[in-house]
Amino acid sequence: MQLDLLSNLNLSIKTEHNTKWVWDIVRKKWIQLTPEEYVRQALIHYFVAQMAYPIGLMAVEKQIKYAGLIKRYDLIVFNRDQEPWLLVECKAPEVNIDQKTLHQLLQYHSQLPCPYWLMSNGIETHCADAQDIQHIQWMNHLPIFKG
Repeated sequence: MQLDLLSNLNLSIKTEHNTKWVWDIVRKKWIQLTPEEYVRQALIHYFVAQMAYPIGLMAVEKQIKYAGLIKRYDLIVFNRDQEPWLLVECKAPEVNIDQKTLHQLLQYHSQLPCPYWLMSNGIETHCADAQDIQHIQWMNHLPIFKG
């Protein structure tokens, strides 16, 4: 799927002590700007501006337990009933989206089942309709938020 995430991106960025920080509109705080964080912020801004996903129904980097380990998912969009709706795995632009990325997303999905999945490095983006887990369908567009 082609998403124009990285051009025309208007993030609030500051530099302190040679470290770049970005304002996260979901967490409402300054976050260190790593390549992966840049992609996550690009997706958040795209979701809000282009797809009208409600910012108040997003959660970023929350902890979950998987196989006795503490993990952090990148981003989830919830529906209006506060159920996980879209599970997002972000990678830095230089990291390939591959089976390893899908495996990581599936680990999170096992704890937070979502009807839609998205994996992106800002250049390459894959979205899946996982409403029927036995028949995953890769999509050429993002799902429309209906609440």
